[in-house]
Amino acid sequence: MTEDQVRDKAARLLELEKSDGAQAGVGQITTFNQLGFLGRADKPDGWYLPNDTSGVALILETKASKFDLDDSRWIEELRKNCSIAQERYKKVIGILYNGTDVRCYRNHDKVEVSKKLEAKEYYFELFLNQGIDKPRIYTLTAKINNCLHSEFGIKNLYHRMIFTACALVAKRYGAFMQPGMDYSTFHNSILSCLRKELTSSKNKNDKLDLLVEVYSEIKMNINLDPDSPSDQQRLLHTIGEFIEWIEEISESIDSNEWNGEDVMGIFFNEFNRYKAKSESGQVFTPDHITSFMCRILEVNENDVVLDAACGSGAFLVKAMAIMTRQAGGFTTRKAKEVRQAQLYGIEFDREIFALACANMLIHKDGKTNLTHLDSRTESSRRWIESRPKEVTKVLMNPPYENKHGCMDIVASVLSAVPPGTKCAFILPDKKLEKTSKKKIQNMLKYHRLTDIIKLPEKLFFKIGATTSIFVFETGVPQGGRKIFGAYIADDSLITIKNQGRQDVQGVWPELEEYWVDCYFRKPMIVSVPVSGSILNIICHTSCQLPNSELALRTFGRLP
Repeated sequence: MTEDQVRDKAARLLELEKSDGAQAGVGQITTFNQLGFLGRADKPDGWYLPNDTSGVALILETKASKFDLDDSRWIEELRKNCSIAQERYKKVIGILYNGTDVRCYRNHDKVEVSKKLEAKEYYFELFLNQGIDKPRIYTLTAKINNCLHSEFGIKNLYHRMIFTACALVAKRYGAFMQPGMDYSTFHNSILSCLRKELTSSKNKNDKLDLLVEVYSEIKMNINLDPDSPSDQQRLLHTIGEFIEWIEEISESIDSNEWNGEDVMGIFFNEFNRYKAKSESGQVFTPDHITSFMCRILEVNENDVVLDAACGSGAFLVKAMAIMTRQAGGFTTRKAKEVRQAQLYGIEFDREIFALACANMLIHKDGKTNLTHLDSRTESSRRWIESRPKEVTKVLMNPPYENKHGCMDIVASVLSAVPPGTKCAFILPDKKLEKTSKKKIQNMLKYHRLTDIIKLPEKLFFKIGATTSIFVFETGVPQGGRKIFGAYIADDSLITIKNQGRQDVQGVWPELEEYWVDCYFRKPMIVSVPVSGSILNIICHTSCQLPNSELALRTFGRLP
């Protein structure tokens, strides 16, 4: 093949097509100067240059099929062009191609790749397999919190979270943000990006306007003298630091090692530090519990998952990560289908709904399937029933207070989803006992309670609630069927100041495997009369893994 033929073939296989988000193409006459690198007359054979300079750039060098790609002349030519690209991009992929063989370089380092030339997204993921430094993320979150609270004067907890989340969304979708911007330009760049990104989804979900509305309502209280050069310089420096912190967190979330951890939960643990004791707040479901619940419900790539009290979207984000991984990765057609039509959320609180929208945007879409409704209403029921695909799994942690109608939410959801749907709810231990006997009997007349798993008492210690996972199967009467009961007495997590409870010793993955296995083996089952106390479950087995010094796993009495 001639070099021209190789170049055309590479353009087709790499899918180097110009778009609103990037300059892309192939040729022999386009210079780097024409592509925005002033004073650079060198000419790449192919290029992909995203508008967001924190994204991955790709530089192509092609040769006729008769040439050996290991020739140092071609390698140096590619490296020179990649060095030019690195004047603007931190992450650059360099590809040598002769129609048959492929050589690939990640920031000048040769990497092993497929022997066939793949679509450009395949090579972008070479930058997404880096390990994640979670302590660093918490450190950055603390810096952001201090900055927004002390420097920008944002006193409202959720407003700080929403502002940070919107900045992350804007970064993901290519907003122009760089150190040296003044506050007005910085704020409007985020707002403009949000409006542009959400426009394409408004026909599907006009509730997304709420995210822009809430962001627009956030007010700064910056204590600076507008006539003081030093104060203005300090503000520019602060904005620059904020942008750098956002970029670093965004890169971690974009990594393939990010396993659907709830960004809002991480923010909440830190941002909550300034919250007054008198304020009532949202309870964010810990990441390890969302993972465990997805596993016991066997969430898979073909499921349609609903959370009708979705909060910031923790269950939906975790389910999306699991389903996407099973689908073969984010760039597969099936993964796109998962994001577009298999994840649904309902949230009543206006600001929390805005957080959920932002969280789903940060985690690569799913935003069009959220709605701002009261999940106890007929409108909510109709919305659930009208989804393009029927719900197959429900994962929820509804608000516990009676004023929010906790059990009414549960009953409404159970009746709205199709028969045979597996539903898992986190509820206070005694919630069923304190609910009217008639209401519970009516619920169990149509839906079967299959499992109750008591969670560690430290899980929600800040709000003083002890909880359990209640698993139901819809459309099947309880009758005299048995209920499986278990008590996870300890999850091994340790409370870290301003960072919530964390698996410092790395024990939870092993514990999770144990409890998932235990759940499916169901070593001990007891009958629970519908007419009696629904939580009168007693198991007297104590379990311990080999070589483990601590009896962290026990079956025990549920209160």
